Amino acid sequence: MHASRFLCARRALCLAACTAALLPFGLAARQVPPQSAAQALPAPVEAALQRAKVPREALAAVVIDVEGAKPRLSVQGDAAANPASVMKLVTTFAALELLGPAFTWETPVYLDAPPQGGSLRGNVYIRGQGDPRLVVERLWLLMRRLRAQGISVIVGDIVLDRSAFAVPAHDAAQFDGEPWRPYNVAPDALLVNFKSLTFGFVPDEAAGVARVSHEPPLAQLELPASVPLAPAGTACGDWRAGLRADFTDAARLALAGSYPAACGERQWSIAPADPQGYAARAIEGMWRELGGRLTGQVRDGRVPAGLAPAFSTTSPALAEVVRDINKYSNNVMTQQLFLTLALQRTGQGSPQAARDVLGRWWDERVGLPGTLVADNGAGLSREARVSARALARMLQLAWASPVMPEFVASLPIMGVDGTLRRRPGQASGAAHLKTGTLRDVTAIAGYVLGESGRRHVLVAIVNHHNAPAARPALDALVDWARRDAEKK
Repeated sequence: MHASRFLCARRALCLAACTAALLPFGLAARQVPPQSAAQALPAPVEAALQRAKVPREALAAVVIDVEGAKPRLSVQGDAAANPASVMKLVTTFAALELLGPAFTWETPVYLDAPPQGGSLRGNVYIRGQGDPRLVVERLWLLMRRLRAQGISVIVGDIVLDRSAFAVPAHDAAQFDGEPWRPYNVAPDALLVNFKSLTFGFVPDEAAGVARVSHEPPLAQLELPASVPLAPAGTACGDWRAGLRADFTDAARLALAGSYPAACGERQWSIAPADPQGYAARAIEGMWRELGGRLTGQVRDGRVPAGLAPAFSTTSPALAEVVRDINKYSNNVMTQQLFLTLALQRTGQGSPQAARDVLGRWWDERVGLPGTLVADNGAGLSREARVSARALARMLQLAWASPVMPEFVASLPIMGVDGTLRRRPGQASGAAHLKTGTLRDVTAIAGYVLGESGRRHVLVAIVNHHNAPAARPALDALVDWARRDAEKK
């Protein structure tokens, strides 16, 4: 995740909410008049907050029937809160409504000369248009289709056109000082494999090493083929730290440590240095892996005017992309979708255009102007804000929307899959909920099927320096919403 350099200033109230930062909700709530008087929290929730040393004022929560007008619970529902990755619900629902569940991204490929005798004496152009799912397998297929044009050698360049998005310079270390984390990568009109490299480790005890593989193949990057095994009997533990990895050199990734055989086979995904050069390395590497030759270079540029595509690769449908985003809280995919909204609606794939599109949709559709600060649309921000009541209202609208099946199916199921796979409880299998976590934020929002057969919208957000410790309190609230057949 990374700290955005953009502040949303659509309304004066939005600006006021931004200045609230991560203050207790008792202060942030002054930005919007309270909807109702203070309401008692369920006893298990109150007790869990006390154990976490998180004050009641740090929690904003709303529980309401999907078609209800009066909340079953409303605690500081109008407070402007940082929702972390729960913000993805806003971006994905807006995209399903504005673009449609069947929307797809096209990545066209152009040739500026006809292939002859296995050679292309000219350039290949690849135009990125924001596809968030151009992963290793699809890159392999794209290069195979290029080979199928009758090309073995490109006597020229491969030119990457990334002009569809206007993304400012990005410092991957700014958010948390960990630029190699895949969640810190920036969006890109030609986003290849999330700008990430996946190491695979397989112990070979007879040889005393762990064999190292990597995907995708990256050109002009030196990678280790093996790493020594740790001394016999070494527990798996924090095996990543034991590798003593150095990712600072754009031309060489080093592993100076060892790998415990007790770990068995493992994988580790990282974002290499020089993220701007990642697409060029991956495309050249895959082309050469498939036996293709290149006499020139892979470089950035523009597709010449009037040139028709030789072929195009098509992404999975938006409904599938939204499922990946919400089930696994994929940050860069959300930002790709956020910028795509702007590109498709205004022709400008910029963060500000995206904020304008999402803000207009929110004001018109949700009908609560001034309650959303979307920032980058993914929740990767200290400035993003939304109130629990406004988000609950949006979730009610989503339940009544024609895209409800696609939207609800994208949410993790408690105790079953996605980011909630390891959070079983009394609502296990009966709650579709999106989680959100930052250093000072923990949040959850979505739908809970009550024991009565009624379905409820639930939104709960904690902004506090002990927020991660308050997760059991949110789980207790989900369990309470599930037990709606009991007397309160």
